[in-house]
Amino acid sequence: MLYLIGLGLGDAEDITVKGLEAVRRCGRVYLEAYTSVLPAGREALEKFYGKELILADREMVEQEADSILKDADVSDVAFLVVGDPFGATTHSDLVLRAVNLGIPYRVIHNASIMNAVGCCGLQLYNFGETVSIVFWTDTWKPESFFDKIKKNRQNGMHTLCLLDIKVKEQSVENLMKGRKVYEPPRYMSVNQAAEQLLAVIQNRRLQGEEPEITENTICVGLARVGAQDQKIASGTLHQMSTVELGGPLHSMIVTGTMHPLELEMLKLFSVDSSTFENNAFQRNT
Repeated sequence: MLYLIGLGLGDAEDITVKGLEAVRRCGRVYLEAYTSVLPAGREALEKFYGKELILADREMVEQEADSILKDADVSDVAFLVVGDPFGATTHSDLVLRAVNLGIPYRVIHNASIMNAVGCCGLQLYNFGETVSIVFWTDTWKPESFFDKIKKNRQNGMHTLCLLDIKVKEQSVENLMKGRKVYEPPRYMSVNQAAEQLLAVIQNRRLQGEEPEITENTICVGLARVGAQDQKIASGTLHQMSTVELGGPLHSMIVTGTMHPLELEMLKLFSVDSSTFENNAFQRNT
């Protein structure tokens, strides 16, 4: 049996009772280590679960999935995912591979950033399409995420922005030379995401467009959601470019039309309460 087990968002104790029982009876336990990270770290998980964890990076999951599934038809194998197992399409591919090999599987769900963002007070059914914001480079600065946010805004919907994670990534030079030398991990902050959005706004204005999203659009920055030291900050997009939220992982929300109750909740986390209401009111009139 292949078990795909969600770990939740905070620490080792966020795993469900059902998930923990499954982990403890599995012969091999893999920890997916590239679509997200758990603040607690591998050692804390191993201590709490009473099991040694095998780190499964992108290369293993996407190119060597057969090694994960080996003997899973005659023994129990666990694949642990921070958040919920189906937060990334990669894990659907693993399920399809298992089915094609005649291996039974079971999914044990958990909290994900996709629903935990409700902690800021925005109502989940008012969210539109989720977008990913990737790190720009000197030669690659995609703006497609901006158009999706724009579409959501035009429909009055909020947008959850998942921010880039670079774990065990190779430089272009090392990749071309076939050297397995990896760059240090990088995690996009709310500040960096906001700066990229502000740059797109400037680009659009230079092209003669007045964007749907501006420097004064109300946004929400979230850090380490689910952990004891989680932080939430609401304010303008410009304020998000300077707000201090601490270490990873970060997410950001670009708001749409807000219900009065949503506004009241966001005021609890406002960076500057004196300007928050004015900026929020402009959007909702």
